[in-house]
Amino acid sequence: MRPLMIESTQREQMIDITRAVEELLPKSALESGWVVVYCPHTTAGLTINENADPDVQRDMLHALRELIPQEFGFRHFEGNADAHLKASLMGSSLMAPIEDGRLALGRWQGLYLCEFDGPRQRTLRVDVLASASG
Repeated sequence: MRPLMIESTQREQMIDITRAVEELLPKSALESGWVVVYCPHTTAGLTINENADPDVQRDMLHALRELIPQEFGFRHFEGNADAHLKASLMGSSLMAPIEDGRLALGRWQGLYLCEFDGPRQRTLRVDVLASASG
């Protein structure tokens, strides 16, 4: 398992981590397998979504802000209860296939860290699972 350090610059943002994850894949061509990315933070999450049009990330963050506003009468004393809820909706892990040593994503897909309580430094955990051969 390898750490992946990511710096967020805004309170809420979606950071494309596709290339950073791909750089952690084994240098020898792995015929097939899976990469697992885990986020050990309760106010950030992970998702796979479109990486061709940046308006998709803007729209996702906008919709989450509308669904779960920061000021909503939450009792959590740190003032980031909305970030905990948003992170839970996104999830704390993702898996993506590997073929020929590269991520085998859909044409428009990318891997994203979803920051909801930044700016912060986040440490993700990345691991590669090789497929059992025949």
